Amino acid sequence: MPVKPRKIPMRMCVGCREMKPKATLLRVVKPQEGEAHIDRTGKSPGRGAYVCDSIECLKKARKTRALERALECAIAPEVFDALEAQIDPEAES
Repeated sequence: MPVKPRKIPMRMCVGCREMKPKATLLRVVKPQEGEAHIDRTGKSPGRGAYVCDSIECLKKARKTRALERALECAIAPEVFDALEAQIDPEAES
């Protein structure tokens, strides 16, 4: 009996609106109680939104307020700064 390949979970980037493998995207999560933050494990409880690992997608998501709409809350500038630092390690402020 042939082994069935594992299904790769796909998620949509809020910046470019493209479907990509979940493992290649960064997740921002909004727990029921508390502030939105980066979810490095991808398993934190709460409403999640995904963004590509590229500065262009992050800037587009920030400009169009796509993360705010997806998570239904305001996103602190520190979250965007942390995302930018995670995408581009040379962008340390």
